[in-house]
Amino acid sequence: GQAPSAARSDAPDRHDWAAAPSAFSERRRPGAERGGTMAAALAAAVAAALGALLLAPGRTQSRGEALAAGPPPPLKMDQALLLVRNELPAQGLRLAARSAACHRVSAPSRAATSPRPAARFASPSASSAVSVSLFLCRIQYHFGEFGNYSLVVKTLSTSAKTISCDIVINEGPINSYLRTTTDSISSDPSPRLWCATSRQRLRSLDTFRGLSLIIMVFVNYGGGKYWFFKHESWNGLTVADLVFPWFVFIMGTSISLSLSSMLRWGSSKQKVLGKILWRSFLLILLGVIVVNPNYCLGALSWENLRIPGVLQRLGLTYLVVAALEILFTRAGADSGTLEMSCPALQDVLPSWPQWIFILTLEVIWLCLTFLLPVPGCPRGYLGPGGIGDFGNYPNCTGGAAGYIDRLVLGEKHIYQHPSCNVLYQTTVPYDPEGILGTINTILMAFLGLQAGKIILSYKDQHKQIMSRFLIWSLGIISAILTKCSKEEGFIPINKNLWSTSYVTTMSCFAFILLLLMYYLVDVKRLWSGTPFFYPGMNSILIYIGHEVFENYFPFKWKMQDSQSHAEHLTQNLTATTLWVIISYILYKKKIFWKI
Repeated sequence: GQAPSAARSDAPDRHDWAAAPSAFSERRRPGAERGGTMAAALAAAVAAALGALLLAPGRTQSRGEALAAGPPPPLKMDQALLLVRNELPAQGLRLAARSAACHRVSAPSRAATSPRPAARFASPSASSAVSVSLFLCRIQYHFGEFGNYSLVVKTLSTSAKTISCDIVINEGPINSYLRTTTDSISSDPSPRLWCATSRQRLRSLDTFRGLSLIIMVFVNYGGGKYWFFKHESWNGLTVADLVFPWFVFIMGTSISLSLSSMLRWGSSKQKVLGKILWRSFLLILLGVIVVNPNYCLGALSWENLRIPGVLQRLGLTYLVVAALEILFTRAGADSGTLEMSCPALQDVLPSWPQWIFILTLEVIWLCLTFLLPVPGCPRGYLGPGGIGDFGNYPNCTGGAAGYIDRLVLGEKHIYQHPSCNVLYQTTVPYDPEGILGTINTILMAFLGLQAGKIILSYKDQHKQIMSRFLIWSLGIISAILTKCSKEEGFIPINKNLWSTSYVTTMSCFAFILLLLMYYLVDVKRLWSGTPFFYPGMNSILIYIGHEVFENYFPFKWKMQDSQSHAEHLTQNLTATTLWVIISYILYKKKIFWKI
């Protein structure tokens, strides 16, 4: 009989009894593309393809070492390989396979037990979809042809007795319709897992990212031409000033979770560092192309090429934060297995080298901002220039930050129309994504990475995670730096400068927002994250797409009254909604663009 899709509650002990329905292809109705016969053939994937490696608890072995007990048989068409990794105190696990075509059959068709630290099992051929049963928990997941998967069985923490069973993709499957290899990361980024644990991928993170992205798209399209959807001219905050730092924050959180996962499943630091360098290069390259759209003027010209930009800053920030994490992280630091003199700080103390580096960068920002001599400007100037400050410093826009950009990059290679241009009548270019502000963007991403460390250190301990988020959301530093005012503080909140107070304030908001989403989406499951979850799963594609097609129909059209908020709002909401719909369709088609 076909295994149900949820764990049963009538287990004889604290562990949920389960079956893991590992259907190697979706069953199709008569008349489908491949028909019932092909579905049955594909479902015979378990035949000599289920290689179960039961590793001794507490050991971390490479894939080659684990196969020392004997290499698995070569995979044939309609087969996949499943490796079982045992991290439980018990030395043996009971593993069974059962055909989904069975009707009213309570017992599995074949079972095997291994008390040994490592063993390999081969299951018989089947005529339909096969259910792999591990008598601890139940997982519903569709395995792909020639795919290589691991089923990791472990307890959630040293103090918890609840069993966790997680599927990990080692090698991507083959697309049986196109005969091309699919990306193991993007083939199914959110597999449905039902067991005694929370879901492997936190939907709240993708929801947070999607919310930031959708507000960013709406703001970039005009925000209905309302003032609160435009960037603040200089000091202060509007809605438009919130979204970019939130996006940076959740990028840092994702760095923590993804790098931890890569290292846990055997990837070397050198290989991961290579991926970090390549991804950063692609982000910077795409950023240069996106911010210089001379589609009708021919090839890009170096004479007026803008160098900084949003994606460029994301690329540099990702490079520094991810490289810092991969170079200094220690095995077990994010899982609570390291012995610590102060367990209450287990999410902070293991990262002390990273903290020293980040604080050193912040000292550099402070020294350059307040001590660097800028010709014709007072030392430590943080104003907009132009007619600001009674017109005494017209060419000092941004102080040291603007001076460094103009000196290093050149005036023609930075943003020519800053937000302070209209109100303060500035005459010099200034780039809000310039060099000096990148330091504080790195700080913002690192604070997001800290949120990821909290999630890893207190995995599935919801009260601990939420209380930590609440503690980090206290804005004491911001209150001191700004004196709780817009203009009179030591360091005012300023998005153009990416000031320290701006980062600390935005991180406070981000921790609060992440806490709420984590509680609603992943703890209580009162909200699925719709519709923001879908753009969050394809953030790079949506961002680049909305920039490239900004001036094309149906995202933009000629308005009858360009001075009407109603027409602008209709157009901007329509364009933003279209990208949400596009992201939903891409999600349903399982199309994900990963860099």
